[in-house]
Amino acid sequence: MSKTLLITRPEYDPATRYLSRWSGKIKEKAEEKGINVIDLSKNKANRKRVIGTLEKKDPGLVVLNGHGSESSVEGHNNETILKEGDEKAVESKIIFARSCKSAKSLGQGMVIRGVNAYLGYDDDFWLMYTESKISKPLEDKTAELFLVPSNYIAISLLKGHTAGNADNRSKILFRRNIEKLIIEGPSSDNYYTIRYLLWDMMHQVCLGNKNAIF
Repeated sequence: MSKTLLITRPEYDPATRYLSRWSGKIKEKAEEKGINVIDLSKNKANRKRVIGTLEKKDPGLVVLNGHGSESSVEGHNNETILKEGDEKAVESKIIFARSCKSAKSLGQGMVIRGVNAYLGYDDDFWLMYTESKISKPLEDKTAELFLVPSNYIAISLLKGHTAGNADNRSKILFRRNIEKLIIEGPSSDNYYTIRYLLWDMMHQVCLGNKNAIF
């Protein structure tokens, strides 16, 4: 297992566009630290490339972005890139899957079968954004409330924190955003996001070895 980050960044609808662009910050942080980055963006985020890279390059940290289900994570154009039965390809790795529900069954099963740690969401991952900013995701202050805390899982791991610590640090940022909005009150344009931020924080989990380090 190498000091290599594998990151998938499908980009074909508003949600994946936002995840892809904000995941660029994870990529930048890894490069700053001299970590080898394998960036499977857009149509490169397909099952053949992902499984092949996992088996041949043996990255220590895997960050998956995209839609998902209880038993799978999707890549570009909703192609399944990781599913139950793929445990051998991700054995001993740390996985952060930013996709709906994949930690509920897929993550649990993978940890039982040898994945070091699996971080993700055991229910839907909510992402609110501003329609007028769809073409400029990184300027969207609404999306920032969700994606800065979520990004911090991967960034914390890149900094050498344990999986459990990365999860906790991310949740602290979610909590700070929630508290800030509560203080600002209903006059805030983003007051309505509180329930969704709380949901993401509550359904974010760290499965497996909480002391795992990248």
